[in-house]
Amino acid sequence: MTTRSGAPFDTGRAVSALRARLTTPLPPAGPAADEDDPATGEWALTRGDGFLLFPLWEGEPLTGVYGPAWNEAETAAEAHLRALTAELDRHWGPHRTVPLPVPPLRARPEGFPEPFRTLAAKDCYGDLTVWGPLPGAPERWAAVSLNQSDGDAPLLLTALISARPLTEPAGPDRRR
Repeated sequence: MTTRSGAPFDTGRAVSALRARLTTPLPPAGPAADEDDPATGEWALTRGDGFLLFPLWEGEPLTGVYGPAWNEAETAAEAHLRALTAELDRHWGPHRTVPLPVPPLRARPEGFPEPFRTLAAKDCYGDLTVWGPLPGAPERWAAVSLNQSDGDAPLLLTALISARPLTEPAGPDRRR
């Protein structure tokens, strides 16, 4: 569960949340650390080596959901991602997609650089929709992705802000 659990998706709110975090100081080094909401204990964000990862929207749990209802939930979540991407394109120009190498990242996350290790630890394996360096914030890159940790878990839109370019990661079997 995240701090966005149960809240309806709102494109404007998601854009505002992402833009508000652009000026947040990013740790220059160190291990990733979660910050939870003190009242609920739900995940609010993760800070790590030059990045922030946080939820923008969380769908309903999909326990016992099958067939058309499952497809509707997935279609709605994908529409949220498209709407958010279109709005961010209007703010920051065209995005690019960074595909995540899911099988190697699942098998050996420790062989990847940050923030990809943390994405794996949070079960955020969705391809990254990336902008940057951002206008007015030359040392910031931003990304959003749609994720689901397992078959019954809610769909989750996350945002990633990085002090370094977000490119396809070189893993343990690939060198860049």
